[in-house]
Amino acid sequence: QVQLVESGGGLVQAGGSLRLSCAASGRTFSSYAMGWFRQAPGKERRFVAAIGSSGMTTRYADSVKGRFTISRDNAKNTVYLQMSSLEPEDTAVYYCAAGNSILRVTTMAEYWGQGTQVTVSS
Repeated sequence: QVQLVESGGGLVQAGGSLRLSCAASGRTFSSYAMGWFRQAPGKERRFVAAIGSSGMTTRYADSVKGRFTISRDNAKNTVYLQMSSLEPEDTAVYYCAAGNSILRVTTMAEYWGQGTQVTVSS
């Protein structure tokens, strides 16, 4: 069982930056691939980024490539999402997720956090 708690969301102007954090409970964090998803009002939850258990492999949605960076610190049981050049279209609730593999976390994550709101003003 893994419990995930996101933090770092807030209000930022377009062009600005934010770093989201996701703290995980449990001693098996380093065995899980981790991902970030987002859900805008009235829209489905969508994949944003994922990272393999060792941190060597990453995946990004086309809409965030070059602007967002996912990373992890297995010693701190934490995964991060550094977001730069933010746009109003990035406004959403951002969720952290965990899965047994990077494929699994991007398609059918096993564990989810409660989400953190990111609002980008124009």
